Amino acid sequence: MYPYLRMWQELWKFRKAPRLGPFEPHVSTVRIWPWDLDPWRELNNGRTLTLYDLGRLPMLKRIGYDRLVKEKRWGATVAGNTTRYRRRVTLFQKLTMVSRVIGWDARFIYIEQSMWRGGDCTSSILIRTAVISKGGMVPATEAMAALGVAEASPPLPDWVQAWITGDAVRAWPPETPGVTP
Repeated sequence: MYPYLRMWQELWKFRKAPRLGPFEPHVSTVRIWPWDLDPWRELNNGRTLTLYDLGRLPMLKRIGYDRLVKEKRWGATVAGNTTRYRRRVTLFQKLTMVSRVIGWDARFIYIEQSMWRGGDCTSSILIRTAVISKGGMVPATEAMAALGVAEASPPLPDWVQAWITGDAVRAWPPETPGVTP
């Protein structure tokens, strides 16, 4: 089940936080509870993605995206991600999460997030998000302009470009040898 109480707690905690510029990082903390663990007593990989939601939502609010949701009736959806896990995370550990927009292309906005324990990065995720309306996807440049960002996106890092290129050539739908869906 989605942790709505934790989501509301995070939004409440940052309700009076200063507004962020489009590239400023949002820093938050998260504690690992028993229901976040998998059978191996470490942070579940699916829950990790949910916890990243809990960092991304207040960041979007602080950037001003909540205003656009109300005014323009837009939404946002994750259109792809890649996650790198590097350190084991266990019960009751407290992590610092850093969330930031790193740029956009014609269709998507790219957000990088990471979780830290002390000076050690435990995981990092690249999110490709799409702004959506009743009419379909909103061009990322239009969404950023609505947020007051007139300039073009900074160049996306090479590793992000490589991921975009690799994902574009990935077979879709996936092949299912010997299986008829």
